[in-house]
Amino acid sequence: MAKSPNQKAKLLYLMKILNEKTDEEHPMTVAELIEALAAEGIKAERKSIYSDLETLEGFGMDIVRVKGRSTGYYVAGRTFELAELKLLVDAVQSSRFITHRKSRELIQKVESLTSSYAAKTLQRQVYVANRIKTMNESIYYNIDKVYTAISEDRKIEFKYFEWALDFSSENKIYRRARRGGKKYMISPWALSWDDENYYLVGFDSEAGMIKHYRLDKMEKIEIFPERRDGKEHFGKFDMAVYSGKIFGMFGGEESTVQISFENSLIGVVVDRFGRDVWITREDDERFCLTVKVAVSPQFLAWVFSFGGAARIRYPDSVIESFRELARRAAGE
Repeated sequence: MAKSPNQKAKLLYLMKILNEKTDEEHPMTVAELIEALAAEGIKAERKSIYSDLETLEGFGMDIVRVKGRSTGYYVAGRTFELAELKLLVDAVQSSRFITHRKSRELIQKVESLTSSYAAKTLQRQVYVANRIKTMNESIYYNIDKVYTAISEDRKIEFKYFEWALDFSSENKIYRRARRGGKKYMISPWALSWDDENYYLVGFDSEAGMIKHYRLDKMEKIEIFPERRDGKEHFGKFDMAVYSGKIFGMFGGEESTVQISFENSLIGVVVDRFGRDVWITREDDERFCLTVKVAVSPQFLAWVFSFGGAARIRYPDSVIESFRELARRAAGE
């Protein structure tokens, strides 16, 4: 009898069947394995199945034998535990910078790392407050290009966009290129995931300073052969410190600010700035935090959100900016 075209791949198909169709709650008998192989056009006998299972175990597959009315086999140890896969799926679904389409594609790939039965438990929906998925499909490839440029010590060039309003148009909200469409030339040094968005942190040689850009607003990224600039600025660069003082990644003039907080807000301060901060006692109910931040409307709004539980002590210029923000918010 002539062998089927798939006969030589019998061992590979058996491994695939075990990985996809078995787990602790769904072992397969030898008869079922023979039937599954037959569905792939592969003829097998019981004796050969036992031999193949031994070969796969010798290769490193964690195959468990279950005795009962009929002996069954399943794959126990996998690269990822089910709980770990669920964590990965939740992270993908809750990430704003990954589009809906890419989220589905990634989750399907994650599902392939476990049995078809366990994969069904991964098809779940994670709800995140105020989550709006990015609409820029190219961000997935932007990340890869930026990492490539960093690893090769190269500069990148790209166009940067922003949202704008035009009430005379049918599409009132539209994207427009910044700087009239002129491309940006930046030396990329790091990527940061902050406030549910991905940012490129790099050195702008023209301005002579560190800047950051949202990846979902970058398009047509090109890697240039020119070596990166700004190495001296990133020698002792701490991304955690940088993200901590740039609120919502909105820039502003950097200043040392002292803020008085009620003691109950110490957790908020640690979440924002970490434990290695300068804190002094004000009285039995309050403490003072002295920290260097980029004073932007977003920082002032953050302080404002705590009401009287947070008060800016100095400098006077920041206090006045805070008062002006409050007056404008009140429509004065």
